[in-house]
Amino acid sequence: MSGDASAGATGIGSLPGEDIVEAMRIVVGELADFVHLPELPARGAPAGMIGRATAMLSGLAADLQPAGWRLTDALGVDQRRAVSLLRQDLDALEEHTQAYTGRLKTQVTGPWTLAATMERPRGDRLLADHGARRDLAQSLAEGVRDHVAELRRRVPGAESVIVQLDEPALPTVLAGDVPTASGFSRHRSVDIPKAVEALRWVTEAIRSAGAVPIAHVCAASVPVRALVESGFAAIAYDQALVAPGDAWATALDEGVDLWPGAVPSTDPSQSPSADALAIEVRRFFDDLGRDAEELAGRIVVTPSCGLAGASPAWAREAMRLVQAVARQLSPLSGTMTS
Repeated sequence: MSGDASAGATGIGSLPGEDIVEAMRIVVGELADFVHLPELPARGAPAGMIGRATAMLSGLAADLQPAGWRLTDALGVDQRRAVSLLRQDLDALEEHTQAYTGRLKTQVTGPWTLAATMERPRGDRLLADHGARRDLAQSLAEGVRDHVAELRRRVPGAESVIVQLDEPALPTVLAGDVPTASGFSRHRSVDIPKAVEALRWVTEAIRSAGAVPIAHVCAASVPVRALVESGFAAIAYDQALVAPGDAWATALDEGVDLWPGAVPSTDPSQSPSADALAIEVRRFFDDLGRDAEELAGRIVVTPSCGLAGASPAWAREAMRLVQAVARQLSPLSGTMTS
């Protein structure tokens, strides 16, 4: 994705706290070259990853029920709250990026995690209804296209806009391990071509809007081949969970960049050094038969997942560490930094 020789560094998305202005100030201050639009789930379900996605849906309405988010005939109060919070977040982003010229990233929950999480109007997961999950993916694609246009309007100087599709449930969907509403059985697995088709609707919408789609799957079993076929430009993953293998090497060969989640997303008992974290990233690439320094321009270092569960102090430290690890991976980076 990047033509620079240096590795990049950014956040995955969520942060602790409820003050979006303060969160935006911290992100712009700590990640000055690769800003992301924060999510603050501590503000409630409308600000969480599913709630945020409902704010972007085009032509579909939802509301929050005791069992979770459900599609409805008309916008519910919780979806209206999600739309309002997203607008506030975009206002804060615009205010703090008046002269910004770096990369800009936003995040949205992907169609398969939404389908595995949200319910149909009459109950049970959208995953069980082929037509409903198709409508959901297409609605999301159109909504994300509009969201990218809004980001470009508010931050016109951004070098590029990146849309991170969060798909933590995708491996479970493909494995047929999503429980039904009763909990006594599982939804049928979705085959790879159908999974790819829905993802491609979204990635193609992102590209048509002039942005770059990347996938984030924080699971041990990342469906690398499916993500490559879905048109993602990069894959973000949890460094501590993923084992290197041929699929990752092939993805690199086919032009898909890798974003190692190298920094713990919650407060560790002992803060790791940038040196130690960089060694782990290098080891992953070494196991693929690749040199991390030679690929530095195609690497973006992140926390392992969102930072919503971290203390404010660790969230700041994690942002500093991803920057320090990225410097370690960049050619001619200078002296080692702890």
